[in-house]
Amino acid sequence: MKVRTEHDSMGEVLVPADKYWGAQTQRSCENFPIGVGRETMPEEIIHAFGILKKAAARANAALQPGRMTEEKCAAISAAADEVISGALSAHFPLVVWQTGSGTQSNMNANEVIANRANEIAGRVLCHPNDDVNMSQSSNDTFPTALHIAAVLSLEDRLIPAVQHLIEVLSTLEEQNRDVVKSGRTHLQDAVPISFSQEISGWRSSLDRDLELIHLAIAPLSELALGGTAVGTGLNAPAGFAEKAAQEITLLTGRSFVTAGNKFHALTSKDEITFAHGAVRALACDMMKIANDIRWLASGPRCGLGEISIPENEPGSSIMPGKVNPTQCEQVTMVAVQVMGNDTAVGLASSQGNFELNVFMPVLAYNFLQSVRLLSESVQSFTDRCVSGIRANRDKMRDNLHRSLMLVTALNPVIGYEKAAKTAKLAYSENISLKEACVRLGFLTPEQFDEVFHPERMI
Repeated sequence: MKVRTEHDSMGEVLVPADKYWGAQTQRSCENFPIGVGRETMPEEIIHAFGILKKAAARANAALQPGRMTEEKCAAISAAADEVISGALSAHFPLVVWQTGSGTQSNMNANEVIANRANEIAGRVLCHPNDDVNMSQSSNDTFPTALHIAAVLSLEDRLIPAVQHLIEVLSTLEEQNRDVVKSGRTHLQDAVPISFSQEISGWRSSLDRDLELIHLAIAPLSELALGGTAVGTGLNAPAGFAEKAAQEITLLTGRSFVTAGNKFHALTSKDEITFAHGAVRALACDMMKIANDIRWLASGPRCGLGEISIPENEPGSSIMPGKVNPTQCEQVTMVAVQVMGNDTAVGLASSQGNFELNVFMPVLAYNFLQSVRLLSESVQSFTDRCVSGIRANRDKMRDNLHRSLMLVTALNPVIGYEKAAKTAKLAYSENISLKEACVRLGFLTPEQFDEVFHPERMI
């Protein structure tokens, strides 16, 4: 492998000749051989660093043009654009398990952008620290990148996936307004419900989850950039924080503002914790919906069998013809992972000491994994399961009319205790509610038929 010599404040380091990273990135590669190739810094963070560095260069060019010249700004912006597009992804090798402030990932971005900018300029024009990192510190850039990545991933991936599922459920709801079935509470038979009402419960849960996610996005729009090392803004010119936030807004098309208190922004991670809580709420509802669907589809002969779902692949290596609710299972597994990630996010968020939280890479890794997994899980579940749900109307009707809890319709006529005796006799003798009620002398056959209408109980 061909190498070149790079240097930093600690001395010279040999770096692969075909990579844009420099000495500090190379030191991190050598000092943290943990999860290499598997648990690298999320691509969403790298993308956000490209946005951040371009915005910072523009802000510096406006506020201190003597230091950030038009030529430097243009070269840095061009290199940052390549980071944003993903063209330079191979030059970001660092793992999550590094310094807790994300310093090495910030320097990875600085070095890659500086070296690529110099290549674009055709001469040594930009320095990683003096130019690309101008008016910044790792302590304010990493939390800024985290917030940018969080907002973009929620708005571009998770929210559209959930909206798509809501639309499919709305269609399914409309198609089944005339279907009445037995409700269930405590996994036991309950009074009737329409299938559309059951579906509306799923849909409404997702509507509320989106409301919570939107509430969480607003605090994430506040950025730490401009606080530099400890929140005081040392080495950043007046107005840099505000100008940089404006530039990030222009680059992303989303509304970002500078955080009102940079001391809070550097050390507290309450915004990302709150946002992940909303993501966890969605995961909990997805667990419930997926479980309901696989219970309703259980069978095909020995289960509830009230709905059919798409048959996507063989379900057993030994039982011919078996088909399993695999999309429901992937949803429930992803939900468990998100719940586990929520614990990691909460613990990491609690570890802010004095002026800095040093658990930021693991916060980023878990948050973005949750959003990415849940987005893809919901999309797959919608397209490969929910869109193909069909009600087994005959089975639903049969279960409805066999349910002993229809006796609840008799409460206003014969009272709770007599209705209970009717249900118990019907169950013990394996007869209908009507037969039991007449045998007990509570109602005549004609009186029973007059008050007993399961379809009207919804």
